[in-house]
Amino acid sequence: MDAKELLAKVKEDNVKFISYQFTDIFGTVKSVDAPVNQLAGALENGVWFDGSSVEGFARIEESDMHLIIDPNTYAVLPWTPSDLRRARVFCDIHQPDGSPFARDARGVLKRMLKKLDERGWVYNVGPEPEFFLFKQNGGNIHPEPHDVGGYFDFSAHDDAAQVRAELMAALESMGLEVEFGHHEVALGQHEIDFRFADALKTADNVLTLKSTVKAIAAQHGLIASFMPKPIFGINGSGMHCHQSMFDNKGNNLFFKADDEFHLSDLARSFIAGQLAHARAFSAIVAPTVNSYKRLVPGYEAPVYIGWAQRNRSALIRIPRYTPGQDKAVRAELRCPDPSMNPYLAFAVMLATGLDGVDKKMTPPQPLNNVNIYELTPAELAEKNIDQMPGSLREALDEIEKDEVIKAALGEEMFESYKRVKEAEYEDYRIKVSDWELERYLELI
Repeated sequence: MDAKELLAKVKEDNVKFISYQFTDIFGTVKSVDAPVNQLAGALENGVWFDGSSVEGFARIEESDMHLIIDPNTYAVLPWTPSDLRRARVFCDIHQPDGSPFARDARGVLKRMLKKLDERGWVYNVGPEPEFFLFKQNGGNIHPEPHDVGGYFDFSAHDDAAQVRAELMAALESMGLEVEFGHHEVALGQHEIDFRFADALKTADNVLTLKSTVKAIAAQHGLIASFMPKPIFGINGSGMHCHQSMFDNKGNNLFFKADDEFHLSDLARSFIAGQLAHARAFSAIVAPTVNSYKRLVPGYEAPVYIGWAQRNRSALIRIPRYTPGQDKAVRAELRCPDPSMNPYLAFAVMLATGLDGVDKKMTPPQPLNNVNIYELTPAELAEKNIDQMPGSLREALDEIEKDEVIKAALGEEMFESYKRVKEAEYEDYRIKVSDWELERYLELI
């Protein structure tokens, strides 16, 4: 869609306001809103805003930032009333001199994909975002699930199913090709999956899904949360990412007909690269203190670094091949969660996989028919199975040593990301939790 087509589409849709959207370093959507009559000028000249107040962006003396609209990301926000109809476009962030802003997460991914395009390859990602719907409890911080359903549960009069159907319809109207939605394992937990696409479009779609789910849930008096582990003792929310690589002729570079798992040498090296960097990229794909309360044994979340075809306790799983479905051969990375910034996450997932390809790495033996959670420490050591970091602090220590990831993010983005995440961990470290009060207050 070019500028002329966008202006015509906005008029056809009777849009009154445009939200010029971008993300901060955490992946939180930010927005500059304006009446639709300003759109023509914004398409020609961009939109200026103050970046000094956005986390991880500019210092006060370099605050002017310039938004450049991507017309292809236009979508009407279906929850807005017709007389105040609003649409959004995602934007890339530039500096006053016209150069791309180094701490723009979308720009980080675009730079990584440009390098891939020079090889004639396309990196596709298909995420599986999970989330919770909670009742609004009048300010009570302890969440109460909206429903009592379980995995794949169905009831004709289930309020949660009706909300989920409305969510899927809204996402379809915004251009996502929804494949299915269902109740997840935990009370109040859901998953909505949409069709894979190239990494940039998929990252945009993840943000679209999150903001849409939150907005429509609020209209039903609910709180939608993508927090990885909101309730102790039940499954947390992950965002497994199915990955594949295609050439510019549409051939799946991960497929090989005569391989045991139908994986090409390139795919095996890609997997090996991600396994080699897994402890470090954990700081990006599982980026919060809370993420590491999900990555524990017993809740289907991966803890150990390995790969397998059928084993869902492995970090990377290879879905079973269906004859004739060559394009569906892929590698499922299971450690990401929906609190991540998808632009940064996909950039480092790609960079580490390509490191394995370029160095012709070989993955270890697959962990088929083994429940890794049941192995003793001695058996894990014998099989050379390492573990994911146990905390955000540990993950940040690992990423500091990883030059591949640092190069993918760029020096400025890496330093800003590390600074805000270390501050987040320090704030967590010094806070007194309910657990500490319950355990120590009267005992000591």
